[in-house]
Amino acid sequence: MTAHETVVILDFGSQYTQLIARRVRELNVKSEILPPQTPVEEIQSRHPIGLILSGGPASVYEEGAARPDPGIFSLGVPVLGLCYGQQVMAQLLGGEVAAAERREFGAAELSVDRTCPLFAGLPPAQRVWMSHGDKVTKLPPGFRVVAHTANAPHAAMAWEERKLFGLQFHPEVKHTDYGLQILDNFLTLCGARRDWTPAGLRQEAVAAIREKVQDGQVIVALSGGVDSTVTALLCREAVGEATVPIFVDTGLLRLGEGDKVMERFANYGLAVHRVNAAERFFAALAGVEDPEEKRRRIGHEFIEVFREEARKFPNARYLAQGTLYPDVIESTSVRGPSATIKTHHNVGGLPAELGFELVEPLRFLFKDEVRRLGLELGLPEEFVFRQPFPGPGLAVRILGEVTPERVALLQKADAIFMEEIRQAGLYREIAQALAVLLPVRSVGVMGDSRTYENVVALRAVTTEDFMTADWYRFDGDFLDRVARRIVNEVRGINRVVYDVTSKPPGTIEWE
Repeated sequence: MTAHETVVILDFGSQYTQLIARRVRELNVKSEILPPQTPVEEIQSRHPIGLILSGGPASVYEEGAARPDPGIFSLGVPVLGLCYGQQVMAQLLGGEVAAAERREFGAAELSVDRTCPLFAGLPPAQRVWMSHGDKVTKLPPGFRVVAHTANAPHAAMAWEERKLFGLQFHPEVKHTDYGLQILDNFLTLCGARRDWTPAGLRQEAVAAIREKVQDGQVIVALSGGVDSTVTALLCREAVGEATVPIFVDTGLLRLGEGDKVMERFANYGLAVHRVNAAERFFAALAGVEDPEEKRRRIGHEFIEVFREEARKFPNARYLAQGTLYPDVIESTSVRGPSATIKTHHNVGGLPAELGFELVEPLRFLFKDEVRRLGLELGLPEEFVFRQPFPGPGLAVRILGEVTPERVALLQKADAIFMEEIRQAGLYREIAQALAVLLPVRSVGVMGDSRTYENVVALRAVTTEDFMTADWYRFDGDFLDRVARRIVNEVRGINRVVYDVTSKPPGTIEWE
């Protein structure tokens, strides 16, 4: 691929590190996340035009706290330290850091020195987002204070001649009013060309696929989602009919989704090989109630079905899948071991023993970049901006055993919920909406008859990053309309409830 100018981000464990990388890319500059103690020689091999040091949960004065290679400050490129990044910069360059008398979390009023190029063109007072328990108490030699708040006298520091800057707040979050402009000013100080664009990424991805596959065939594992669809279209553009899309229909998709996948690709001139494997998946799931076991069995069955289908194309040596940059980042995470909340099933994540060489044209892209690339490829907005759907499908939205009958119930209830959301013009306002079939029955009355039928829970959330989420406040009339339709139109459901749990403590999906 073309060598893009790159801003390297050293990740000290902040929950916002990927958000920093996305914000830089929104400004048309490539960003790459590396572990905090990456040797300066390895950083230099990326030819960075600038460095950003992320925040993190540790204190710089604690034993074992992560520190960057001090050589980064001698690379001759601008450096921006954020929160912990500011503190570790101050400490390494001769300043002092101590615990703050008052920890600061949330919005704060910042006063800035507009002669500092980081704040060029910005108002003298602005709202920023703080999240820190420590603070810089003594500036390193060469630095001056360029912003302060009531509780943070060194809220921003700068050594303009060397283009070294430190901020005690988070410019990457939307709660900071002019955060994107501050990052934009930093990139200007880096001399960025702004060459990270969807059109350029498309050309490079196509060229890379063409160079790797050459005169061979490439199989694409289609799930029907945005990532695999964009991957398939890039492969088609690169090698034409040598692209072999395989769509394993598990029977666990939304109502009519399998047919929609086929229609979508027919419109793009791609002959998709559809495998109707619903019976096999239902047989594998018979009697299974544990969500982790459901995931394991679905993953195993998918691989077996895919293996059998792939054998029909002996000339195919390559497998294209929609691996995204967050997957790559997680494999080199700087964070220590953390508890697995739930196993993530990616139907594209096929094991190496299948014997294919991998083609991963999206492996350096975030989801929002894949969406923009999808628009560049001509995919409709309503598809490109569709809400997330779990790899195991409705199996993890059915609590308890998964049967064809229970899937059919949930498909109908889900279709009504999503239809009403779209008709109300709320689809893009809500980050994710879903219906869940519960493993309980309730007594009801339909006409003059007593019923004892299933209960469905509705859930809708808003979120910036899916790490935290808040439940969506529908008005009462909307919920009343959806509940009435489900109970009247879906035979077998007689009660509808709405989930008002935020994340945390609840996850977005129920399983």
